[in-house]
Amino acid sequence: MRRLFPVTDETAAHAAPDAPETFGDRLPGAREDREWTLAELAAAYAYPEPQVTGGRPWLRANMVSTLDGAAQHEGRSQPISSAADMRIFGTLRALADVVVVGAETVRREGYRPARARAQFAELRAAAGQGPAPAIAVVSTSLDLDFSLPLFTSPLVPTLILTGAGAPAQRVAEAERAGARVLVAGDGAGIDPARAVRALADAGHTRLLTEGGPRLLGQLAAADVLDELCLTISPMLTAGDAQRIAGGPSVADPHRFTLACLLEEDGFLFTRYRRA
Repeated sequence: MRRLFPVTDETAAHAAPDAPETFGDRLPGAREDREWTLAELAAAYAYPEPQVTGGRPWLRANMVSTLDGAAQHEGRSQPISSAADMRIFGTLRALADVVVVGAETVRREGYRPARARAQFAELRAAAGQGPAPAIAVVSTSLDLDFSLPLFTSPLVPTLILTGAGAPAQRVAEAERAGARVLVAGDGAGIDPARAVRALADAGHTRLLTEGGPRLLGQLAAADVLDELCLTISPMLTAGDAQRIAGGPSVADPHRFTLACLLEEDGFLFTRYRRA
């Protein structure tokens, strides 16, 4: 893996000055190409310190897209991912208090509880976190299979974010299954800003969403997203797959700035922050 941006003294020191130069090598550090340790990835993707955020929750998204804008292939993101993408996926989870995901993505991707990883145990303990992040499922209807491991055997009780108009019977079934239901809207669905506040009130300030596209579109439209970690996969799929965010357009495009750019095997790993 190579860091392409920002370029630091450390990355420049790893360049090989005696190797033949090509146009792409003129960026200091561009010749560095090795597998990063999990500790290095954790440092590269660390959440902002509370003094930077003012103590408010920080919501980042992690998504993958092909060159032609597809967020999925045949309904799943795995075919357009890579081993390096999955290392970053695992690192982002290990840094988060809670992983927010839409109900359709839970069904399509076969979501399971987040697991504790020994490599991150010390880091999470130092941050005052439990052994693994909670999973928070956003659902209007609560049309979920409560017999799945996501509900029956998580290390941390699974959360469900829904509106006040959610079916009372399904709410009761979710709670009997061990889930914690958080109301974050006056109607059937959630209000994204209220969902962020509800998670913060539950003690979760390092927030990560893995979509899917419908949920990310809601969060983008509500302007509650602080950061986007987007993997650009060097693949073309054509077809009519969804983009990373769907739903209604925003009135004015929200501007983000590039914070970090990594590369491995043709995959680009970008990190954008709210401008």
